[in-house]
Amino acid sequence: PCAFMDSYDPNTVFSSIDHMGRYAYANQAKIAQWNLARFAETLLKIIDDDINKAIKLAEETINRFSEVYQTKWVLMMCSKLGLSNSRKGDENLIFDLLNWMQKNKVDYTTTFYSLSKHEKPKGKIFQEEQFKDWYQNWQNRLRENNNSLESSINLMRSVNPSVIPRNHIVEKVLEATNGGNLKPLQNFLSVLRDPYSSRDCIKKYQTPSKSSDSVYKTFCGT
Repeated sequence: PCAFMDSYDPNTVFSSIDHMGRYAYANQAKIAQWNLARFAETLLKIIDDDINKAIKLAEETINRFSEVYQTKWVLMMCSKLGLSNSRKGDENLIFDLLNWMQKNKVDYTTTFYSLSKHEKPKGKIFQEEQFKDWYQNWQNRLRENNNSLESSINLMRSVNPSVIPRNHIVEKVLEATNGGNLKPLQNFLSVLRDPYSSRDCIKKYQTPSKSSDSVYKTFCGT
């Protein structure tokens, strides 16, 4: 992780040298598994004195990663939607929302934060029929949840941040700091220490970047 995605796009890439999208958002699980495989290679002599047995044990463990990751990912996304457990059909509910977000270039953090308020999100984009249909399906699923509606809302508010260190704001804070003004940094850090609470002072930090600022690059060694 080296930056925060604003508008949801699984093809999002931040690294200045990643021209082929190897580390794109959608590839994070595969890259994590690849990294674990490289790490395992350094531990073979510790895993077992018999190198062939060590390789077999490492491969068996790493090959389970995809299933473990997918299970954890679904549970995480269910939590973001106020669902305390997952059941058949929840993946479709999740991907329907993500596909809508990608199609309309909707901000990832703001969308989930808006849903956690337990009131239908306002704005022209949320008036689309595709979103209305999804919203109704989500409400129906919430009614089938094992927990009360209040518990679902509390769950969402505990995992959907109201504020994140958005890339364009981080850059402005760094610029001020490099110029000798530490006040923006101090204010920013005070807000980020409590990212799940909603209060007036965070509003200026919630605004997504403008389209002209959307091409954000990071560099090795920063």
